[in-house]
Amino acid sequence: MSETAQKAPGKTGGPDANRWKALAFIALAQLMVVLDATIVNIAMPSAQQDLGISDGNRQWIVTAYALAFGGLLLFGGRIADLWGRKRAFVVGLGGFAVASALGGAAANEAMMFGARALQGAFGALLAPAALSLLAVMFTDAKERAKAFGIYGAIAGGGGAVGLILGGFLTEYLDWRWTFFVNIPFAIVAAAGAYFVIREPEGGRNRSPLDIPGVILSTLGLVSLVYGFTRAESEGWSDSVTVGMFVASAVLLATFVIVESKVKAPLLPLRVITERNRGGVYLSLGLAIIAMFGLFLFLTYYLQIVKGYSPVKTGFAFLPMIAGMITGSTQIGTRLMTRVAPRLLMGPGFLVAALGMLLLTQLEINTSYAAVLLPGMLLLGLGMGTAFMPAMSMATLGVESRDAGVASAMVNTSQQVGGAIGTALLNTIAASATTSYIKDHVAGAASKPQQQLVQLEGMVHGYTSAIWFAVGILVAAATIALTLINAGKPDMGPVAGSGAKDAEDAVPVMVH
Repeated sequence: MSETAQKAPGKTGGPDANRWKALAFIALAQLMVVLDATIVNIAMPSAQQDLGISDGNRQWIVTAYALAFGGLLLFGGRIADLWGRKRAFVVGLGGFAVASALGGAAANEAMMFGARALQGAFGALLAPAALSLLAVMFTDAKERAKAFGIYGAIAGGGGAVGLILGGFLTEYLDWRWTFFVNIPFAIVAAAGAYFVIREPEGGRNRSPLDIPGVILSTLGLVSLVYGFTRAESEGWSDSVTVGMFVASAVLLATFVIVESKVKAPLLPLRVITERNRGGVYLSLGLAIIAMFGLFLFLTYYLQIVKGYSPVKTGFAFLPMIAGMITGSTQIGTRLMTRVAPRLLMGPGFLVAALGMLLLTQLEINTSYAAVLLPGMLLLGLGMGTAFMPAMSMATLGVESRDAGVASAMVNTSQQVGGAIGTALLNTIAASATTSYIKDHVAGAASKPQQQLVQLEGMVHGYTSAIWFAVGILVAAATIALTLINAGKPDMGPVAGSGAKDAEDAVPVMVH
């Protein structure tokens, strides 16, 4: 399909006839990557026991994946722009399947950690390629809204689906199946993509690779993610934690300086300095911080305080998934072509904050139907509504040669946000729990009373952290409402905003 056809679908040959089939395979791959982030959490206790992994080392099952994925995302996005997104997508899927097979067959902790790092590396190639394929294949505003609605629902709700699937596989089969389950996903998505996806021509960025940029961004992001992960286990004043944060600040600042000077940068600064995209990356990252911390607390609350089984815990998250799918595909998709993106993102984050506010009322004997159900429903509804325009805005108006890197920035803000959220909110919860138990344990004479104080302390810790999450979501809403100033999208197929842009731009918002 020629560039002209891509820019003016009705005039020259029309849009790609296979684009909706392609969306099915892209969505399947995205679901696999998002599932993997939470499915393994449920399986961790069983895997730890089987492989003899110590309590000190068990975090590496999650950390090895997060470091490779978060650290290599920008590089993965640039490779997708260089190789072509379809090729990067298929290679990423193949590599992810092989890494998953290694994880499922792991005989010791070294093999497990290596497989997780490999999954993260191929995920970093796959995720930006998937999102940038959508960006260059769907050029009509109405169709784009539908496509990103489906993608946004999966990006938001897939994590909670992972909790259900992880519970089923761990409880009824074996923890190894939480890895093996990725293989059929990857094979079907790769085969479908190979035969169905026709990437528009002329969208590649064939400039030489910016090696200093690759090294600085990878080391800077790895240091940042590892700093937050270590803070969770070793504390914020730990010398290595502080060293990681300092190293990250220096490396990322150097990266920005290098990118402003080199001829073919890894991350062209034009991608992030445009206020709408910058606003999306920042507000989305903050919202993910709030959400990932909550996933963790609710999982522990339901299993430890309420005594739910892994499967029952997974099902307890269903209202959140239902809310996300409704917010994304019904509210977001229907309104996206009618109102400005900030009027969906800002209120969306505020509705999610209202759901969080309900969850600050948690106590040991809190009724699921009265508090948890409406809280999760509102949280899902708000996040789904906000995610949809955010995903679309993040790649809107970029030159098609930058689509991979712009997509990688969305994933980077989500990945780094997830690592920060888990560490930051967990630390707040832990210190609140410790001080509560310290203040109340003296009055507990018997063993049952002491156990009750322990549980009350845990719940107090969770609610203290959830209050912070409410504040973070309000901040995300404020940023979305003030920074993002694009108007509603034009209703027809659009290209760039000027003669030069029209050569290789994907759609822009009408101001």
